[in-house]
Amino acid sequence: MDNITETVFTYRSYSLEDTERLAGAIAAASMAGTVIGLDGDLGAGKTAFSQGFARHLGVQGIVNSPTFTIIKEYSGNLPLYHMDVYRLSIQEADELGLDEYFYGQGVCLVEWSSIITELLPPRHLHIYIETVGLGERVITVTGFGEPYEAVCRNLIQNGVK
Repeated sequence: MDNITETVFTYRSYSLEDTERLAGAIAAASMAGTVIGLDGDLGAGKTAFSQGFARHLGVQGIVNSPTFTIIKEYSGNLPLYHMDVYRLSIQEADELGLDEYFYGQGVCLVEWSSIITELLPPRHLHIYIETVGLGERVITVTGFGEPYEAVCRNLIQNGVK
């Protein structure tokens, strides 16, 4: 069994622009097969993060939460598979064949990923957005295994620009 370690980076966002800067830094480190879980309370900023991430990945046009469609596919520098699994049970999610996306040639961004933790690849990036004040968020980025730990180490060492 693979012994996967984790590295954590914590970021304080005071604005949508701050959140987009973090999303941009993570998008810049993304490659084919990148899997990112995204969690937080309703209204915490998951969709805002996703929109900034998509822009930095070169996606043109409107990006919104796929709450009812479950998966939206976008073209950019890499294919982006934006998922929202909020309305799914673990069984329903498993039946969708998400592995084809997780181990494919694009980037997977999964809102409400904690619902399907056991279906995510063991090596992935997890982002948790917490509202701590009016317009203020604490964003915790956890890299599970390489190359995701390297993303966090780079953020720790170089910050978000």
